[in-house]
Amino acid sequence: MYYEAQINNTKFVLKVGDITEVDTEAIVNAANPTLLGGGGVDGAIHRKGGPKILEECKKIGGCEPGNAVITTGGNLKAKYVIHTVGPIWRGGRFNEEEILKNAYQNSLKIAKSHNIRTVSFPSISTGAYGYPIELASKVALKSIIDFLKKEKFFDEIRMVLFKEPDFAIYKSKLEELLTAS
Repeated sequence: MYYEAQINNTKFVLKVGDITEVDTEAIVNAANPTLLGGGGVDGAIHRKGGPKILEECKKIGGCEPGNAVITTGGNLKAKYVIHTVGPIWRGGRFNEEEILKNAYQNSLKIAKSHNIRTVSFPSISTGAYGYPIELASKVALKSIIDFLKKEKFFDEIRMVLFKEPDFAIYKSKLEELLTAS
């Protein structure tokens, strides 16, 4: 499954796939605050990327929710991994939307500061952190679109979704947001 749109000179792609196999310059890791690996996307990136990523993460020493840091891509196709920590969903009463927005936008800021022109994102916080995908997809897409409307830097941004139902939700939200703007 694949969907493509143009946003301010940037190719924006939604696709179903395995983010560890993507050939963009950087992939974003939905990390935990320790940066030491875990389940889901985080565990897959650490396993496939190898020990070099973990070594760099240990030197960094952690990351607060909403912030982002960068390491090598290790054995991955991507040259870099941008690690960001999304919010744990607690009903929406604990600034989860703002933290999630910051996770996406800070990842894009780091990519730009390292002259990385192609980036792939997973759906941050919608796995073990429990953020409802219908809500998270809107925050994710709006955050990226808002950033791209201000910045004409990126060549391509991808959302790499693990399951077809997630793709369908993201596609519907993206079409809704693009029609509204």
